[in-house]
Amino acid sequence: MARICAITGKRPHVGSIIHRKGQSKKSGGIGTHVTAITRRWFKPNLQKIKVRLPSGQVKRMLVSTKAIKAGKIQKA
Repeated sequence: MARICAITGKRPHVGSIIHRKGQSKKSGGIGTHVTAITRRWFKPNLQKIKVRLPSGQVKRMLVSTKAIKAGKIQKA
């Protein structure tokens, strides 16, 4: 099952972890330097909840917490 919100369409996004080493210029050093960049995934906070559809059916689906808080769905 894909990690995609059924309501908002939120999905994982790619980002980076940037490792820096050294003392900042502000602290009296010669500045920080990037030593490594690692790719990572930012995953949405999805919850598997029972949702009441407009037709009256109850269906279990993956919904992001932002959609739940915003009241975009009606819990069963």
